[in-house]
Amino acid sequence: MTVAIVECGIGNVQSVANACRQIAPDTVVVADGAALTAANPQRVILPGVGAIGTVLANLRGREIAPVLERLVRGSGVPFLGICVGMQVLADVCEEFGSHRGFGWIPGHVRRMAPVVSRVRLPHVGWNTIAATWPDDPLMRDIDGKDAYFVHSYAMDCPREFVLATTEYEGVTFPCAVRRDNIAGVQFHPEKSSLIGAALLTAFIGDGLCTNAA
Repeated sequence: MTVAIVECGIGNVQSVANACRQIAPDTVVVADGAALTAANPQRVILPGVGAIGTVLANLRGREIAPVLERLVRGSGVPFLGICVGMQVLADVCEEFGSHRGFGWIPGHVRRMAPVVSRVRLPHVGWNTIAATWPDDPLMRDIDGKDAYFVHSYAMDCPREFVLATTEYEGVTFPCAVRRDNIAGVQFHPEKSSLIGAALLTAFIGDGLCTNAA
């Protein structure tokens, strides 16, 4: 089982790779389209931190985006986006301008607006996951438990694609989404202890074989 971790030029992906190697020893880190093609992965994970526009530009500039399109959309390879890696799945990402996302899951990414005005962004810390699809393989062992978040933007998408939500200071937002073999989580599995390990184990093991939508 080869799991490819996509390194898009922002942030350290080694913590995600190390977590995945506990489950799939043949996990590799790839930084361009040629390396991703050569890896011929059975699972693809895209972690992301930093500015959405820069991440998208790097994915396209390094020819990663077209290879992902072929592998994930064309061949059905299971895909998991983490944090900004989830946000790039949307149609439009609004951060320092408007950026065209992958459009794999209909929706927009917008800056969060906590109801309590004194609360500042980013949203950092542990919050509870409330599954919309509790029987989905990705949700079975983490529904109702806490995961670790670091973000200021969140995805807004149709309910049929929302696997789970989280509430932060009066704002409820999708923290996990899925469309067939494509999934994303706003939280960081690699920083979420046993909960994160359970999610990665489910993703690598089940391969998103059941359509949540």
